[in-house]
Amino acid sequence: MSDQSTHLPAPSRRRLLLILGVVLAILTAVNVADKFGPRHTGLVAGPLVALTLVLIARRAGLSWHDLGLSRRTLLPGLKYALGAVAIVAVVYTAGAAIPATRVVFHDVRYHLHPGAALLTAFVVVPLGTVLLEEVAFRGVLLGLVNRHRGATWASITSSVLFGLWHILPSLRLTQVNQAVGAALGVGITGRILAIVGAVAFTALAGLLLCELRRRSGSLLAAAALHWATNGLGLLIAAALATTSLT
Repeated sequence: MSDQSTHLPAPSRRRLLLILGVVLAILTAVNVADKFGPRHTGLVAGPLVALTLVLIARRAGLSWHDLGLSRRTLLPGLKYALGAVAIVAVVYTAGAAIPATRVVFHDVRYHLHPGAALLTAFVVVPLGTVLLEEVAFRGVLLGLVNRHRGATWASITSSVLFGLWHILPSLRLTQVNQAVGAALGVGITGRILAIVGAVAFTALAGLLLCELRRRSGSLLAAAALHWATNGLGLLIAAALATTSLT
């Protein structure tokens, strides 16, 4: 892929809104299909939709640098990526070792056989979750809004949409996560609070991922932090569940 800055002119505001509408419609369809469709729908749809969104963005005039996919920022992105994974690993290890915080990792979704846990962490999470979400929110959406409204609006817009993206995945959060269920209750009020909390938390996480993407210039850094948060958390939860069973 070329890093040349010669790309199509930035779209007009009307065309930008149209492109954003198309991107959001695609993401909404994928989100619903992943929640209510066959198991691991995202594993197949994720890479295909990510590629489609990149093609749409390139057609709209975004460069590889706008998308965080420039070769020039690959090395800085790798450095940030390794640092992010190391920090998450240290924090999670400490959290799992302390009884007061260990309950956070008690999530029935991650009560997996070691082989299934490894497959999920290193295949399903990267391809079915991280790839699409990083390309969509820290690549395409961030790049499109940044070209017209600047970095601040781009980060806010991307992060709010990232938070809303997590409404469907958080519908059963009080039932599958012991800590959340104990804190909020499993009734309708607790479920609503859990959804609102999940949206707010992931929106804030989105801001952090956007800042990491901005500082490194690469999607690789944000993707690494995103994977570490999900993948390492899954592995630790699965390990704790296996240990408690044995």
